[in-house]
Amino acid sequence: MNDENKNEPQDKAVDAEVAREMEGVPEHLRDDGDAGEGDGPETPVDDALAKLKGDLEAAMQDVLYARAETQNVRRRLEKDVQDARNYGATNFARDILSVADNLSRALDHVPEELRESDKAKNFLAGIEATQRELDKVFNSNGITRIAAKGMPLDPNQHQAMMEIPTDEAEPGTIVQEMQAGYMIKNRLLRPAMVGVAKKLD
Repeated sequence: MNDENKNEPQDKAVDAEVAREMEGVPEHLRDDGDAGEGDGPETPVDDALAKLKGDLEAAMQDVLYARAETQNVRRRLEKDVQDARNYGATNFARDILSVADNLSRALDHVPEELRESDKAKNFLAGIEATQRELDKVFNSNGITRIAAKGMPLDPNQHQAMMEIPTDEAEPGTIVQEMQAGYMIKNRLLRPAMVGVAKKLD
């Protein structure tokens, strides 16, 4: 008896055990042992695995896109909230500027003899204190006055109302301010209304 005959009963036992385990497994899912070497046609299992891999990659890509979109939405919301904090009082600030204008005009038109009067001194001191307090409130809320007189005309901050012939300033230089302009943070609240120098004819 050679070695092959000795192993034959053992091989038959293994085959019988494998056959018992394979009961109920559909034919198209059974591996006959000759596939998987990489040189045969793809089996349905390989097709299903390739499809699952493709689906997984697509799902991962979708997750990355969704994560990026969520981050963009979050950034936009944060910017909107910050803008609301910074510029939420814009309309109120624009309205209160007329109060500041009137206060400033009132002080500018006080006659010199009235300033010397003992009766008017305390009254004027109170108005000046109110104006200083208003300027302080403006500064604490990021509202700043735009520099105008002596500056070159900047269409982003100044509104030219007229041209003034003069040889005392370069053409395009602001020589008169009719109404003060203001910024709120880095946005224009109201342009300064100005007169601009032009060459004498």
